[in-house]
Amino acid sequence: MSLRATIRCRAGDFAVDATFDAEPGRPLALVGPNGAGKTTVVRALAGLLDIDEGSVSLDGVVLHDPATHVPARERSIGVVFQERALFERMSAAENVAFGLRARGVHAAAARTRALELLQAVGIGNRASAKPAELSGGEAQRVAIARALAHEPDLLLLDEPLSSLDVRARAEIRALLRRLLAGFGGVAIVVTHDPVDAMTLAEDVVVLENGRVTQSGSVDDIRAAPRSAYAAELVGINLFTGRLDPIGDGAATLQTAGGSVVVPCPPDLAGPLDEVIGLLKPADIALYREQPSPGSARNVVTGTVRSIASDGERARVRLDTSPPLVAEVTPGSVKRLGLEEGTKVWASFKAVEVRLVFPA
Repeated sequence: MSLRATIRCRAGDFAVDATFDAEPGRPLALVGPNGAGKTTVVRALAGLLDIDEGSVSLDGVVLHDPATHVPARERSIGVVFQERALFERMSAAENVAFGLRARGVHAAAARTRALELLQAVGIGNRASAKPAELSGGEAQRVAIARALAHEPDLLLLDEPLSSLDVRARAEIRALLRRLLAGFGGVAIVVTHDPVDAMTLAEDVVVLENGRVTQSGSVDDIRAAPRSAYAAELVGINLFTGRLDPIGDGAATLQTAGGSVVVPCPPDLAGPLDEVIGLLKPADIALYREQPSPGSARNVVTGTVRSIASDGERARVRLDTSPPLVAEVTPGSVKRLGLEEGTKVWASFKAVEVRLVFPA
């Protein structure tokens, strides 16, 4: 059920020329700054925008090429639009059932499916509410349920968290992680937020000024970012695991790659799973010898796996537990004598790790 896309089109004076692939079971993040052309790509994939040149195929079936164009309504695609695009005069259940009814599903069966999906996304009790009566998070859950209703082969999520407040964003992010983990088709998450990209996707396509500047796994891009934007995108160390209080205002975040000491929320009574920790590479200090005890609660040792420099800064990938990416000046690389295979020590303060909690 792979997606193969080459999209060359124009939206006004803006041109997009993008080629990429996506595989089932490996959510892909299409990332880029505002105005990069991400929404144009979504509309082209969905069949809502004409492609001047190129082709789109899904599971070997051509959706668009010079001789073929499958209309949007006939594509097995579910879309969560950035502006949600819910029908204001319809209830939540009617919004979710709408696509099924348009495909010829009997009204009773469509409503049953809609109610099941609303229950699955956590708002079964809001089935009769209209969009104006829903919170932002509730409305987004309706949009997600509607996109999934007809069991699409391709799911497109256009900036699914950008319009939500902090609390709703955390809740919907957790919901999407669960849904995407069980989604058997191709899923593309369009976002400009590095946290969303790193927590929701396994592969990344970087789009800048309408062009793909890099693609690969998050680790691939972290190891060797090819543009300033890509470097900023992956400029976060991300840890996911179980949070355990250890006293004195601290906790350990137990990840698959190692343990990290982090601040402990005052209201945390016991262990909590699926907690995310975020650490900026610039907050990591590097040493050639073990540093003397100080204020840093986290001190690890390992070897330099790779060094990527853009002239002003160097990103040093470390084979530590957990693995880390540090950011230092090229002068520091020279002063410390860093090269691949060099043994180093790395330290960072617990308070520098920002925590993101599950909904």
